[in-house]
Amino acid sequence: MLQKIVSVVFLMFLFGCQEGANTSKTKNETTQDSLIIKKEEVSKNIRFGIDLDEYEVHFDTVKPGDFFGSILDQHKVSPQKVYLITQQIPDIVFNSKKINVGKPYAILKDKDSLKALGMIYENSKVESTKLYFEDSIYVEKHYKPIVENQKIASGVITSSLSQAIDDAGINYLVTNKFADIYQWSVDFFKLQKGDQFKIIYKERFIDDTVSVGIGEIDAAILKHKNREFYAFNFLVDSTNQRYDYFDEDAKTLRSFFLKAPIQYSRISSRYTQKRFHPVQKQWKAHLGTDYAAPTGTPIWSTADGVVTKSGYTSGNGNYVKVKHTNKYSTQYLHMSRRAVKVGEYVKQGEVIGYVGATGLATGPHVCYRFWVDGKQVDPYKQDLPDAEPMEEEMKPSYFEFIAPIKQQLDNLEYVEVDLEV
Repeated sequence: MLQKIVSVVFLMFLFGCQEGANTSKTKNETTQDSLIIKKEEVSKNIRFGIDLDEYEVHFDTVKPGDFFGSILDQHKVSPQKVYLITQQIPDIVFNSKKINVGKPYAILKDKDSLKALGMIYENSKVESTKLYFEDSIYVEKHYKPIVENQKIASGVITSSLSQAIDDAGINYLVTNKFADIYQWSVDFFKLQKGDQFKIIYKERFIDDTVSVGIGEIDAAILKHKNREFYAFNFLVDSTNQRYDYFDEDAKTLRSFFLKAPIQYSRISSRYTQKRFHPVQKQWKAHLGTDYAAPTGTPIWSTADGVVTKSGYTSGNGNYVKVKHTNKYSTQYLHMSRRAVKVGEYVKQGEVIGYVGATGLATGPHVCYRFWVDGKQVDPYKQDLPDAEPMEEEMKPSYFEFIAPIKQQLDNLEYVEVDLEV
């Protein structure tokens, strides 16, 4: 009998140990299985920072005639709720009166009751506004992550800079940035067929494929009249995060004065001591440079200074005069309207008015006049001062910084075209 009892106890112990071992193993396996299940349960439908699989989602776009209230009404949101939403959410966060035709939106609904719980309005490719109005009314902003990719390209000018940028397959937004870099050192009114360029710049993308603009131009070369003009973007003030462009010798590309008072278009009349006046029908001196451009084109001050005159005369039309130093002054005539008043301080590139045809003018243009020591001169024949140079202690860091970028540019071949065809 005792032997039978011992045998039973032994078997209980044995199976108990095995059960314990199996239990331990089962717990481990269960943990691993749980992890696997959890991993599989993670939704891959994350958009706008939320899991869309948690909702019944209705996607649509704003159509002509749609407005905020009518859209929510289609999804059985009461007028009272719509009113509360418009009252509790400030216009600066989401202006319900200014939803635009063609903009995508999504209505979030409860999966069981199909009751509308919220709305997502896509303000842009990058920004979305998430409105929630189930129990409490609140709003969240969502921004898609933007990635900057560096790009390098080259091109040749056959008709215009913008056309050359397009022909090279470069984002058209690069055109103005490129022109801004060289506006002090190159006369864009004198670009020639066959002038070439190479450029390294950053383009911004969301979802790795959708372009949402460009970043900075890191470096460039403009080959004009067989002379190469290098430009490198360099951090000169880390406290204020201020960058500027310098050439391969660390000389600034900026000048005290811009080359022109408007975005480059066409010079219709240059400074001369003898010109037949198209309105007065007589020969007389033309002590300015005329830049033809469409009415409303912004006119900017070519240098920092103080506005000394802002008014109207029968000859000048609407005009502005700016004093830059005791030595230099500039004047801008025939504006459609002025944007500054006497006594205002203006920065280089700041808009001071808009192109027009007021006064003695036959068509829209700005007449740009330039004074040195009180005498009107041709600005294109002046040896004008440069902007502030790079500090000497920065130059070793600068040369080290640009070395690999310059090599990258130099290794890129120029685009060649047969201009005789």
